[in-house]
Amino acid sequence: MTAANDLFSIRMRSSACENGASKHLSGAERIVHENMLPRAALSLLDRGLHHAKGNADTLHLTVEREKPENILHLNALAVQTVKTNTSQEGLEQIRLFLEETGVGNHADEIVKLFTETPTMRGAILLDVHTMQRLEPDLERGVRASRMDADDSIPESAVNKDHFAEALVLATKVAHCPGIIGEICMSDDPDYVTGYVASMTTGYRRITTLKEMGSEKGGRIFLYGGDPKKASEAIDWLQNHPVIVHNIRRPDHVAPEKPLDPLQSLKKALEDLKDANLYRTMKTFTEAQGPHTTADGKHCVLVSSNSYLDLTAHPAVRKACSEALEQYGFGSGGSRLTTGNTEIHERLEQAIAKFKGTESAILFNTGYAANLSTIQAIMRLGGTIFSDECNHASIIDGCRLAGSRCIVYRHNDMNDLRCKIREEKPRRGMVISDAVFSMDGDILNLPEFLAICKEYGLFSMIDEAHSTGTIGVSGHGITEYFNCDLPDILIGTLSKAVGSEGGFVAGSRILTEYLRHSARSFVFSTALSPVSAAAALAGLTCIEAEPERVRALHSNIRAFTRFLQEEGLNIHSETPIIPIPVGSESLALELSETLYDAGFIIPAIRYPTVPRGKAILRAALMCSHQQEDLCRMARIIGTFFRNHALSA
Repeated sequence: MTAANDLFSIRMRSSACENGASKHLSGAERIVHENMLPRAALSLLDRGLHHAKGNADTLHLTVEREKPENILHLNALAVQTVKTNTSQEGLEQIRLFLEETGVGNHADEIVKLFTETPTMRGAILLDVHTMQRLEPDLERGVRASRMDADDSIPESAVNKDHFAEALVLATKVAHCPGIIGEICMSDDPDYVTGYVASMTTGYRRITTLKEMGSEKGGRIFLYGGDPKKASEAIDWLQNHPVIVHNIRRPDHVAPEKPLDPLQSLKKALEDLKDANLYRTMKTFTEAQGPHTTADGKHCVLVSSNSYLDLTAHPAVRKACSEALEQYGFGSGGSRLTTGNTEIHERLEQAIAKFKGTESAILFNTGYAANLSTIQAIMRLGGTIFSDECNHASIIDGCRLAGSRCIVYRHNDMNDLRCKIREEKPRRGMVISDAVFSMDGDILNLPEFLAICKEYGLFSMIDEAHSTGTIGVSGHGITEYFNCDLPDILIGTLSKAVGSEGGFVAGSRILTEYLRHSARSFVFSTALSPVSAAAALAGLTCIEAEPERVRALHSNIRAFTRFLQEEGLNIHSETPIIPIPVGSESLALELSETLYDAGFIIPAIRYPTVPRGKAILRAALMCSHQQEDLCRMARIIGTFFRNHALSA
């Protein structure tokens, strides 16, 4: 039996797989009473899952009882704030601190070590007399652990509080035997404030120590004691429990009036602008064809997913008009109550026929189809294996499912097989895009299906960008490879089909199960019969006009050839053609250069792609004129040469 006032330490660590290696994302510490354990654990898990540096693949949560008599209670270091406007000004404050701490003669060496050492999970333990690193594991470093603020900071129980958590850590480190000071810069890309701290100087916040968006971080514990006792200091930092009292806001300044609840949102928007990540929308005033009008300017549209240019096809318009006349626009309820029409059922039959499956079921969006299907099937238990470049709807579906999710390297079937062998799941699902939405590459479906069959796992494919675009007649990835069907085919009607909505195609057992278990099907108002009619007409057009698919394939070959003639090493078999730029600001500049020349092709930036890997994503239509594509390729080639870029 545990007493109600028993204390437990909780430690969370999260990491992601990047290029086959584990990348540390987040870590946090708590010391809480037993009745706070569930709340604190959920809070730390949520922090580990959702981090500005990426999505976690692995989370570790450690819970241990703490004996109250072993806990050291400390008063927080005195706090002051130093306002700096640039990272260089911040580094000068570190030099000043080193002078005050008595190691100014090594300032250049320490600052270089601080700024140039790759970000580690822990801290460097630096002997200030010899400039030798004392931590046993030079890649991992030393991590201070088992600490928390007292209950005078109630919000720290739930939300991340950079200041409070940093002050707790700095106070513990400052009291460690042999430590004479600490320098710290967070690796959080959305947080630029760092600090220096010691028993003599207190805790000194440096408001700007790096540039917004940088994942660079570092921490140095300055050790002035006996090197032979360094292991004792490391043990104290890692294992001695500490609770810090009397934490006050910076400079003890209390707000004179309640904070504006919108202030944090305003600051977040300002940070996005500073990092060239702010989004704007163009306003279209006519249908999205190869030529359109946006913001009052007539342009060539090279970013629409309407790959077969069916959104305004005469047959689609006619079907919409007839459905509107017969049913009105709204469906009035979910499919299970009053929202089911003859058009919905005909469309499901047409999808099943088009995909070669027994059955199909409609959803309001492809996003909802992914979310609900993953959740409905995997709530019965098992492990999910997901490609690292899968669409956000798949990632969110995996999170909502509550199952263990293992991310494998992009389109790497050897890595997938290895991870399945390591996990040995009794039940599970492997999920992948068919055509990946940013890179435009195609899943290795035959080997993917062979692996799923070998290990008895559900195979699930999202055909959002492959329906209508690959395969001789546009029937998708199974036609492209001329191979068996996966267990679950997800698709959208909003791209090549020219309407809106999503679907799941597969066995009759699958669709019947989803009709009873997929929450976004059961609890959402049904897709409008007008949209269903448009999708039905779009599928008919793809079957009746195979020349559209042939024209799309011809434009793909032509545009990639034009780019190669401009010196860009770009290849694609799909209408998604990424043009890698790298810099967010240069990607925006290229997008604006093309818009000035009459082309709409937006810059794709973080979080859609990793920071520093911005692209322009060309999306081709069957109806694009190749002379327009040639002119656009020349503008891109000139921009790349003028800015010494390569692709």
